[in-house]
Amino acid sequence: MSNIPQRAFELPCPDLHAERAGNTGTEGVWHFDSGAPGRRVLITALVHGNELCGAWALKTFLASGLRPRRGALTLAFCNLAAFDRFDPAHYARSRMVEEDMNRVWSEDKLADPCTHERRRAIQLRPWVEQADWLLDIHSMSNSDVPLQLTGLLPRNIELGLQLGTPSRIIADAGHAAGVRMRDYGRFAEPDDNGTRSLLIECGFHGAPESRDVAIDQMARFLAASGALEREDLPSKWFAPDAPSRQALEVTHAIARKNENFRFSQPWQGLECLPTAGTLIGWNDDEAVVTPYDNCVLVMPSLGSPRPGVTVVRLARAIA
Repeated sequence: MSNIPQRAFELPCPDLHAERAGNTGTEGVWHFDSGAPGRRVLITALVHGNELCGAWALKTFLASGLRPRRGALTLAFCNLAAFDRFDPAHYARSRMVEEDMNRVWSEDKLADPCTHERRRAIQLRPWVEQADWLLDIHSMSNSDVPLQLTGLLPRNIELGLQLGTPSRIIADAGHAAGVRMRDYGRFAEPDDNGTRSLLIECGFHGAPESRDVAIDQMARFLAASGALEREDLPSKWFAPDAPSRQALEVTHAIARKNENFRFSQPWQGLECLPTAGTLIGWNDDEAVVTPYDNCVLVMPSLGSPRPGVTVVRLARAIA
């Protein structure tokens, strides 16, 4: 059940006929090695088949003819089978084929290739394992305001702030339903092992502006990684720096008990509710309220009716 109406999808669907071939023998994966010392950078798109902004960003890079100055760069169009199901009138249906591809990045799930998403993740795993820096490009079902999801590791929070956009950094612990690519393997090690991993939420799936955010984040990440100099990249790829930055720490992730979860209002995300005990919604018949003053709602969504799916995160400012 959802009390949030489906929005119009205005971002055009990219033609990936040429891009899906790749140059590695793995469908949709492109790899360029500079031959010079440097980081191994991975940028991923279409982990969810209805999140088109990242595909536009990778397509834009490939069309530019640019190549890394240092290290190696891998670009991956991930869940192409889900993308092939895309219909702008029913865009939520192409999020996945059988299960959420961003909840399968643990050894137990990858050892059990019982779904399309797990089998595809196994194909992509060598590229994820060899990467030093990862940018995973996503979009959202409701909110228009871009969010940088860093996880809780200080090295990733620092990088998220360093990039200069977007204005909101979300330090979150992940999902109870499964491990994200951003948190797989070396990326989750607590000591600074040289890895960095960010997940950018570029705004609403169907907003044309989400493509601009994805291209900006790709460009900033490439420059920060040292794969390219900022001067190598087209100036039009970069948005103006955010006038201010705020880091929020997620303290609670509210998962639906069943399909009867409903919100008390059509929350858009990033509302700051000043008083503890403010009603957010009902999880079946149980009231869900803010646990502290100045509680920020992060990514409220009723897109999936499955039990255990996170419907909203609660956060407070940390920087």
